[in-house]
Amino acid sequence: MSNDESIEINETALPGIGLRHDFMTAKGQRIGVVSHRSGRRDILVYDRDDPDACSNTMTLSPEEADTVAEFLGTHRVTERLATLSDQVSSLRTHKVKVAHGSPYDGHPLGDAKVRTRTGASIVAVLREQEAIASPTPDFSLEGGDVLIVVGTDDALSSVDQIIAG
Repeated sequence: MSNDESIEINETALPGIGLRHDFMTAKGQRIGVVSHRSGRRDILVYDRDDPDACSNTMTLSPEEADTVAEFLGTHRVTERLATLSDQVSSLRTHKVKVAHGSPYDGHPLGDAKVRTRTGASIVAVLREQEAIASPTPDFSLEGGDVLIVVGTDDALSSVDQIIAG
C-alpha cells in the first residue's frame, strides 16, 4: 500500500477487557491487536479461510508492546489514540435482556439485523454463567440471554426496541 492509500481500521470495544483493532493488509491478511486495560497487548493473525478465527496469537507485555510501538513509529500511535479517545467518549455499553417470547427468542442473532439497523454492535451474549464473545449471526438467541451492546445512546435505545419487538 502506498502512503496515499487509507487503511480501514475496525475497532471493537471489549467490555471489561479493553479494545480490539483490526485491519486487512494489502496482501489480504487480516491482523489485529487487543489492547487490555492492564497494558498487555495480544497480536492476532486471522485465518485466511475463516476471518473470525485466529490462526496465531502473540501476547506482549506492556514493555514489549512499547518496544514494538517504537519500531513502528510511536508518533502515529499517539495520534491515533488521541482520535480514538474522542470517538470512544460518545460510545456506551449497555445490557439488553432477551425476554422469553421476544420475537428473537429461539431465532438466530442475524435475524435482528442490529448492526445494520442501528450501527450498534453486539459484542457478547451472557447465558446463565457463560459469556459468549463475538457471537456470529447464526448464534441462536434464547429467552433470558443478556446481550452486551456497544453504541451511541440513540443506537442503544433502538436495540432495546428491536429486541423487545
